[in-house]
Parts: sequence; structure tokens; C-alpha cells
Amino acid sequence: WYQTLIHLLKGNIGTGLLGLPLALKNAGILLGPLSLLVMGIVAVHCMSILVKCAHHFCYRFQKQFVDYGGAVMYGLESTPSAWLRTHAVWGRRVVGLFLILTQLGFCCVYFVFLADNLRQVVSAANDTTTDCNSNRTVALTPTMDSRLYMLSLLPFVVLLSFIQNLKVLSIFSMLANVAMLVSLVVIYQYIVRVRVLSLQIPVVYGVLGLWSDPCALWGAGVVLVWENCCSILLLSQVLPLENKMKNPRQFPVILYVGMTIVTILYISLSVLGYLRFGASIQASITLNLPNCWLYQAVKLLFSFGIFFTYAVQFYVPAEIIIPPLVARVSERWGWVVNLLLRVALVSVTCVLAILIPRLDIVISLVGSVSSSALALIFPPLLEIATYYVEGMHPLLIAKDVAISLIGFVGFVVGT
Repeated sequence: WYQTLIHLLKGNIGTGLLGLPLALKNAGILLGPLSLLVMGIVAVHCMSILVKCAHHFCYRFQKQFVDYGGAVMYGLESTPSAWLRTHAVWGRRVVGLFLILTQLGFCCVYFVFLADNLRQVVSAANDTTTDCNSNRTVALTPTMDSRLYMLSLLPFVVLLSFIQNLKVLSIFSMLANVAMLVSLVVIYQYIVRVRVLSLQIPVVYGVLGLWSDPCALWGAGVVLVWENCCSILLLSQVLPLENKMKNPRQFPVILYVGMTIVTILYISLSVLGYLRFGASIQASITLNLPNCWLYQAVKLLFSFGIFFTYAVQFYVPAEIIIPPLVARVSERWGWVVNLLLRVALVSVTCVLAILIPRLDIVISLVGSVSSSALALIFPPLLEIATYYVEGMHPLLIAKDVAISLIGFVGFVVGT
């Protein structure tokens, strides 16, 4: 159970976490944490819906395991609509497509994150001091554009993507976990020394902020909600995690405990980070840390963790896309095609990151396009498709429709 809990926490802690203080700046000190709490509860509920529906189909078809795509396909086959039953296989394909988009989207985020942090470390290298008590303004040394840093990182990331053995990747994943854990501890010990800000913090910059510009108003709430949803992508890992447990009956308790820890982490980092840096908060809180050796090391350490996490995130879309294409060529050329496809996929993520070199925008875009569908839109509709013919209470249907509509509005407006 403790291994499952660690995987659960790891799946929810990434670059999106570091962007939450900026999201809070847009959403407000009241609406922001409230949105995170509500979205955390809704996301856990959607996870439990997915697990329940998967169990239903395992029992019905006498299967040991049903994945996310399979559950959606079987759900469509259970509907009264003949058209949906005929095209049920598209349910699996659509889920697979969104999984690919989300995983590759996170890979784009990693390129931007690595470039931004490395660029800042290099720019401030000449003024880095041993005094970590003051956050003085330093004269940054001119350096390359962040997009050139992305291109410089590309060969190393390509080499990393050639690792196809999960056991080897698990070692890198463990190193990434340790690096990011140490970084978070150091970041927390710095931001808990909160200074009092002036009362210019937007208390409610959302539904009640009707005097605000409508685009800023929507953007405020949406950025925060979908930053959260980015990390809630763990939905795609919920069923595999449960299936691998020695005692799957413990999973619901682990899910609630794990997501409670994650929600507390999200709210505390967003509030304390914003209170610490105020309006000067950047797209990643690491970019606000002082220019002393300790916090420069934190940026490099977190970047080290994100670098190796790229390989883990890349594994999923690579396993979906590459094997069917390799199967079309002879065995002699299979390994060549495999490596070329990996180079092409990594290069695509790098090019997309160069085209949108803004960390806050990339994170929000990935969350809006893909994570909203996987985490909020599909699970409630799956519950309706699964149990409608067996009879559902109207309030239960209304609840599922409301959650899906929230997800769809976030998908459209956020994008």
C-alpha cells in the first residue's frame, strides 16, 4: 500500500505544482484555494467513478483488468443508442489520443521548464553569493535566448528517450523523486518565512469580480483550475495502480489519503508562495528564489528531476505510437525505425516548446485541452453510459452531467 501511495503522490507532483502561486495571483487569495479544494474533491470523485465502472465490466465480462480506454469502449457498448454501440471502439481510440496529447504536452512543458531555469542560473552565475538571507536584485549577465537552451538540451533528451527498459527507467524515476523531494523541502523552508503584503491582493478575482475585464476574469479561475487538472492526470494511472496492488481493497483509502495530502500541498504552496513573492511571482516559483548557492542548487536539482521524468512521461506515448509502426517494416530495419521515431517525437515536443516558450501558457494549454477531458468530462459520462440501462436516479444523472459541463466549459474557455 505504501508503494501505491508513493506512486499516487508522484503522479500528482510536477511542474504544474510550481506554477500554482502564479495561478493564485490571477484567481485571488479566496477563490484560488477554494477552487483547488473543490476541484480536488471533484477529481477524486471522478477517479472513484472510473474504478467503479472498471470493476463493473471486470465482473460482467469475467476479466482480471480493464483499462481506461477499455472501460469507455464497454460503456458505449452498454448504451441504448445503436449508433454509439456500433462506434464503441472509438471510445478507446479517443482516450488513447488524449493520453498521447497529454503526455507529449507535459514533455513540452519540461523543455520550457528546463530552459527557463538553466537560463536564469547561467544569467545570475556571476552574482551568485553565499548569503541566502537577502533576495537582492542582481545584474543578470546576457545569455542565450531560452529557445536556444531548448535546442541545446535536445540531443541529451533524445539519448534519454532511447532507454526502453522499464527497470532502468524506474531507477531514473527514483532519482527524480529524490531530487524533487529535496527541492520542495528547501522551497518550503524559504517561503514559510512569510512577509506581510499590502492589501492589494485580489480577494475574489472571479465570479464576484464583475468589474474586472471578462477575459482576465475567466482566465483567473481557469488557469488555476486547469493547473490543478494537469496534475490530476493521474486518472490514467488509477486503474493500473489498483490492479498491481496485492490487496486492491485498500485502494479507496489510499486514494483518499493520497489526494488529501496532494490537495493540502497544492493549497499551501500556492498561498504561501504568493504571500511570499506577491505580484512579482513568476511562472515557476523556482524562478523567484534568491541568487545564492543553495537556491541555485535547488533550481538545478529540480531541473535534474524533471529531466529524468521526461523519459518516464515519454514512455507512455512511445509505447502507444511506435510498436504498430515498427510492425509494418522488416525485423532487420525495426530497430532503426524505432530510434528514428523516437528522435522525431522528441523533436516535435522540442519544436512545440520553442513555438510557445511561455511556461504558464504551456501548462494551462495542456491542462485545458487534454487533462480536462480525461479527468472531468469522460468519467461522469462513462457512469451514465454504464448504468443508465440498469436504472439511475435523476439526481445522479444531473450530477454527472453538471461535472461534465464544468469540464467542457473549462476545455473550451481554457483553450
